[in-house]
Amino acid sequence: MAQPVKILIVEDEMVIAANISLQLSDLGYEVTGILPRGEEALIQIQEEMPDIVLMDIQLKGELDGIETAHLMQVEHNIPVIYLTANADDAHFNRAKETHPYGFISKPFKKLDLQRAIELTVERINHKKASENGVSLEKKQHDPFILSDRIFVRHQERMVKIDTKDIYYIEADRNYCRIFSKTREYLLVMPLKDVDEKLPAKHFLRIHRSYIINLTCVDEIAGTHVVISKKAIPMSKVMRTELLKRLQTI
Repeated sequence: MAQPVKILIVEDEMVIAANISLQLSDLGYEVTGILPRGEEALIQIQEEMPDIVLMDIQLKGELDGIETAHLMQVEHNIPVIYLTANADDAHFNRAKETHPYGFISKPFKKLDLQRAIELTVERINHKKASENGVSLEKKQHDPFILSDRIFVRHQERMVKIDTKDIYYIEADRNYCRIFSKTREYLLVMPLKDVDEKLPAKHFLRIHRSYIINLTCVDEIAGTHVVISKKAIPMSKVMRTELLKRLQTI
């Protein structure tokens, strides 16, 4: 079984750092350390190499997060995601020179953190696949969509999702987010392709950004449906089709 992604947290506010650590653990990541100073982070990296560094720009000690990233990148090509409460142009332009994989502005939500890390992991996988001459779409990320289940890549593993447990799927640019009864998954595939592969009996695209599981619909209104307390927009043209389909389930 593949090892979980290792993440080092460099953050001088210990309450924030501890909260981030708990969130990452809940998401299945391995936290290799929580450090308040850039100097300590550089030593830690020599002892245990993380896959990703979450780096606060403002740190205790002589080095700030950007300077720490510069020194780290002299020897190691580790993806950096910056945490910052100060997103002014001066800090942003300095930080750009270290080619970060993302910025998360404080205060942030758990979903902001989750998305930034998942997209960083996807970029890491893309780079590895390109270096190895592997087709990313066919080898690394294609989900296996069967009549009663979907296998998606999550934390370097292929995870099974029973289609009956899927509430709805939401478009997120060139990605999709699957919302199931137990958790949320990132799917590296546009919603149009997912719609073509899902079993039509139980799934319907009711909006350009949403596919729903018909068996999970709790309420139907004029412009939206409700699934698990989530109001999902519905186009007018699809309302008739939805009512027709529900009668045949």
